[in-house]
Amino acid sequence: MSTPFPFTAVVGQDDLRLALLLNAVSPRVGGVLVRGEKGTAKSTAVRALSALLPEVDVVPGCRFSCDPGAPDPACPDGPHEPGAGAERPARMVELPVGASEDRLVGALDIERALSEGVKAFEPGLLADAHRGILYVDEVNLLHDHLVDLLLDAAAMGASYVEREGVSVRHAARFLLVGTMNPEEGELRPQLLDRFGLTVEVAASREPDQRVEVVRRRLAYDDDPDGFAARWAEEEAAVRQRIVAARELLPQVRLGDGALRQIAATCSAFEVDGMRADIVMARTATALAAWAGRTDVLAEDVRQAALLALPHRRRRNPFDAPGLDEDKLDETLQEFAGPEDDDPDPDSDPDGGPGGGGGQPAPDDGGPQGDDTAAQPEAGDSGEPQPSGGGAGEQSPVRASEPFRTKVLSVPGLGEGAAGRRSRARTEHGRTIGSRRPRGVLTKLHLAATVQAAAPHQRARGRSGPGLVVRRDDLRQATREGREGNLVLFVVDASGSMAARQRMSAVKGAVLSLLLDAYQRRDKVGLVTFRGKDAQIALPPTSSVDAAAARLESLPTGGRTPLAAGLLKAHEVLRIERLRDPARRALVVVVTDGRATGGPEPVALAARAARLFAAEGTASVVVDCESGPVRLGLAGQLAGELDGTAVTLDELRADSIAGLVREVQGTTRRAA
Repeated sequence: MSTPFPFTAVVGQDDLRLALLLNAVSPRVGGVLVRGEKGTAKSTAVRALSALLPEVDVVPGCRFSCDPGAPDPACPDGPHEPGAGAERPARMVELPVGASEDRLVGALDIERALSEGVKAFEPGLLADAHRGILYVDEVNLLHDHLVDLLLDAAAMGASYVEREGVSVRHAARFLLVGTMNPEEGELRPQLLDRFGLTVEVAASREPDQRVEVVRRRLAYDDDPDGFAARWAEEEAAVRQRIVAARELLPQVRLGDGALRQIAATCSAFEVDGMRADIVMARTATALAAWAGRTDVLAEDVRQAALLALPHRRRRNPFDAPGLDEDKLDETLQEFAGPEDDDPDPDSDPDGGPGGGGGQPAPDDGGPQGDDTAAQPEAGDSGEPQPSGGGAGEQSPVRASEPFRTKVLSVPGLGEGAAGRRSRARTEHGRTIGSRRPRGVLTKLHLAATVQAAAPHQRARGRSGPGLVVRRDDLRQATREGREGNLVLFVVDASGSMAARQRMSAVKGAVLSLLLDAYQRRDKVGLVTFRGKDAQIALPPTSSVDAAAARLESLPTGGRTPLAAGLLKAHEVLRIERLRDPARRALVVVVTDGRATGGPEPVALAARAARLFAAEGTASVVVDCESGPVRLGLAGQLAGELDGTAVTLDELRADSIAGLVREVQGTTRRAA
C-alpha cells in the first residue's frame, strides 16, 4: 500500500481541513461534502484523514466490525459474546462511481439459498465502512439506485439485502464524505441534505502559496516515505489532539443562549426541516471540544453556520451556495446572551475554530470558496448586422421566472444511463420478463428459475424437500425503468426574437426546461445561433447550472441562420453518439421559425431539419411566435423534423395538451 500524503502537509484549505477534523472528533456531525474545481486537493485531504483516526475495537473474525462491548445481535457472523476485542486502524472505504449494487450492499448466494436454505452472504462496501469512513469521489455522478441505497443506510444505520424472500441485515454506520466538481452536475437534494457539512474549495491565487503546493507535491512524489517521515511529528500531534477532543466532547455544555442563536440562524436563513439545527448544535459542540473548551461560544455557532447551512438554503440548482455573513452576524448579535458579550480570554486564537485545525503555521490560507466558474462567451463577433436581417446586437436580458414544464420524453425503449425521463431497460423498475444471466446474476426471476429447474428434478436424483438448482436454471429478471437523455437545446438568439422583447420569456422557458433536466438526471447541451453562424454555447454536460449561466449572458441580435443552428446541433449529436452510444437524444429547438441570411435560407433550414428526421431523433419545437398574425413557420419546421411543435403557453405543465402523447403519437404515425 502506498504511503498517503500527510494531512498536515496540505497547504491552505483551512475550511476543508477543519470540517474533516470536526467529523473525526464527532462522527455524529454527519460527514462532509467538498465542492470545488478540479486540482484543489479534495481527494488528497480526504484520503489523508484516515491516518489520523483513532483505532477501533472489533470482535475478532467478525466481517462486520462489531463492537466487542456492544455487539450487534443481528450480525450475520453472530451471535457474539461480549468480551475482549482486537484493535485495528479505522478504515476508509472508497465507493467507485460505477460500482454495482451487489458491490455496495453485498450479495447472497441465490443457488445455495434455494437448494440448501443457507444464507451465504458476501459483505459489500457498506459492511467494510461500518465504524469508519465511506468516501465517494465525484459523488454527484453516482447512479440513482446507489444513491437510494446510501440514503437508506444513512437513515437507518443498517443495510438490508433482500432477494426473493431471503434477507440479511447488518449494521452500517459510517462517516460519509463526498467530493465533487459542480461543473459536472449537482447532487440530488435528498443526498445533499444527508451531508452534515459542506465546504467550497478553490485554488489559491497567491503565487507564494501555489509555489509551496508544487514544492511539497514534488517532494512527496520523489520520496513518499521520506516526505511522510518529515511530517510525522505534526501528524502525531493532530492525532493526539483528536483523541483529547473526543474525551472532552461529553463534557462540553451547549447553553440555552447558544441554542437560541442556532435556532434563530436556521430560521433567519429559512432552511427546511430541523436537521440543520441538530447538525449546527453538534458542530458547535465539536468546535468547542477541538478548541479545548467546555462551553460553546458565539464564535462556535458562527463557524458551525458557515459549514452546515450553505447547502441547505438552496432552493434550486441555479442558486449559488453560500451565506450572507452580514446577515449572519446581525442574527447572532440580536440573539446573543450575556455570556457572549466578551470573548473567552482562555481561548487559543491559533487553535480555535478559525485556526485551520491546528495545521502548520507557515501556510497562509488563500481565498476560500472562490467562485471560479468561467463566464460564458456567447454570440458571434458582435458586429451590427445589416438592417434587412434584424436588429444589431443587444445586451443580454434576464430570464423570466421559471415554471414547471411538461414532461418531454423520447419515445420507445432505451438502454441508456439511469435517470427519470424516458422508458428504458434497467436493473431497477418493474419486471417485464426474464432471460439467461450474462455474467453475475443481479436480479433473480424466481418463477422462471423454478420453471427451468422443475423438469430436471427426477434426473438430478432429488430425494428431499429442497429444489435441486443448477447454474443453468437461474434466470435474470428483465426490468423496465427510466433513463436520462441528452437534452440538446437549440436556441434562436437573433434579432427576430429580440425585436419583440420576447427573449426574457424565451430564456425563462429554457431555464424551466433546464430545471426539469436537472430533476430527471439528464445531460444537457446548448447551441445558439444568431448573426452569421451558430456556436456551441455549452458542450453536453451534466451541469445544468453551467447551462443556466451561459443562457443568462446570451446576447441577441443579428440575422437568423436557422440552418447553421440545426447543422451545428446535428454535429454535436454525431460526436456525442461516439462517446455515449446508449444515451438517446431529445432536441429542443426554441425559435419562431424564421430563417434569414444567405441564399435560400428557408430551404436550407428544411434540408438540415430532415437530417434529424432521417435518423429518428426525437425533437420538439418551442414556437416563440407571437402577435395577432402568425406565419406558422415553427410548425413547418417541426414537420420537417418529424417532431412536435408547442407554444410557450403549452409548455407549461398545467396547460391542457398532453405533450408526451403528442410526441409519441407523431412518432407512431411516422412509423
